[in-house]
Amino acid sequence: MVDTPSPNEPTLEEQIAAYQREFKDLDPQVEQVVSALGRLHRRMNVAYGRQTATLGISNAEWEVLKGLVLSGAPYRMGPGELAKSLCLTPAAMTHRIDRMVAEGLVTRDRDETNRVRVIIELTDAGREKWLEAMRLATVFEEELLQDLSSEERGALGEMLTRLLRRVEES
Repeated sequence: MVDTPSPNEPTLEEQIAAYQREFKDLDPQVEQVVSALGRLHRRMNVAYGRQTATLGISNAEWEVLKGLVLSGAPYRMGPGELAKSLCLTPAAMTHRIDRMVAEGLVTRDRDETNRVRVIIELTDAGREKWLEAMRLATVFEEELLQDLSSEERGALGEMLTRLLRRVEES
């Protein structure tokens, strides 16, 4: 497998060789899989960041939009449950919501049934921004997987899901 590293980053092969030199018990197949997944994740985040930037939002804001969409119509959540779903602190969530309210992507209102509770709701502009980001992401993801057959995509998806379950269960 040939890897094109970013500047000052060793190739996967160089990294694995260095690890093997320093840690004799290393399984190079395991390290190749784990390191490739890590690099792929980082590089995909950079690519998504470029796409969301063209839409005038950050990856962080994209995550909030996604969280609200995943909650289902009417796309409303309390800031605490939204923060929990995104694995954020309440302070980090407040900062994101402040920016997004100012940008017109979400609203922040008191819950009519419980005036102490705040509700974050996706606006039409926020939903349109999410749809635009999804359109861009779909093109990117199709290009990413273009060299894999339908069967390979299915097998890869199943294998990665098994790995994800193992991590989530531990």
